[in-house]
Amino acid sequence: MKALLALFCLVVSLTQGLAQTEEDNSANFSLDSLVQREKTTPHKYRMNYWFSAGLSLVATAANIYAIPNVIKAKPQLTDEEISSLNTEVFNAFDRWALEQDPSKRDLNYRNSDYVLPAIIVATGALALDKKIQKDWLRILIMYYETHAITFSLYNFSFFGPAFQNKLRPVVYYDYFSYDERRGGNNRNSLYSGHTATAAAATFFAVKVYADYHPELGRKKYLLYGLASVPPLIEGYLRMKALAHFPTDIMVGFMIGATVGVVVPELRKFKDRKFHIGLTATPAGPGVCLNWTPGPARKTVFTF
Repeated sequence: MKALLALFCLVVSLTQGLAQTEEDNSANFSLDSLVQREKTTPHKYRMNYWFSAGLSLVATAANIYAIPNVIKAKPQLTDEEISSLNTEVFNAFDRWALEQDPSKRDLNYRNSDYVLPAIIVATGALALDKKIQKDWLRILIMYYETHAITFSLYNFSFFGPAFQNKLRPVVYYDYFSYDERRGGNNRNSLYSGHTATAAAATFFAVKVYADYHPELGRKKYLLYGLASVPPLIEGYLRMKALAHFPTDIMVGFMIGATVGVVVPELRKFKDRKFHIGLTATPAGPGVCLNWTPGPARKTVFTF
């Protein structure tokens, strides 16, 4: 929820700041002029505002529902589960999470909650780029859509806690009382949603910046390397807070980074034979990718 609040603050501040910039540059600034400019200015990304806004709002509502009703509604651990814990089942990489100082758990937990909103807001530095400013509205919507999708994958995908019940590292520490270890939220170790959110933010920022600056060439991969640092710091703090194992953090990192890159990339398709949309099947609603390679063929991918 803190991440959602940080994202909302970023949207409000950027919208107000960039609108003020427009107002300073033109005394005739108005909503009509903004809409007209949006229609006539060449853009790097295609945008269906109705689809993106609708998808983001539906995903946000679903995520708000999932937090108390799915993610935090799991049953408490039983005494038998806690007494039968076996640390020998973990590999050396994950065992690192079981070798931390439990007395510093609360401090690291607070730090991780401070770092994540800071990462989200820091990506607003994209608005300082002259080339990107002209597309700020669609990039802002696309950025929100990226986070809505990232949250949805955490809350509803097979890899997330809705289907997985991996115990958090804190459960394995005798330092804590049974009451602290038995909470149902301690079944949500896989995967790290904080890390996924941080990675989605930083990789989105680098992806967009690189798309507007093709002169970077292979130097963009250096930027992607730098984009890895903040989410890994966030993941490290989450491990120190005994909330996740290293493999949980890596899964979150890969999912978040993938979403951060794929969402802008899908908007770059210039071939109008390709489009993304909503569909309804006997199994329920979904998202579909439509591609028409030739006049006589049509391929539909639904997921």
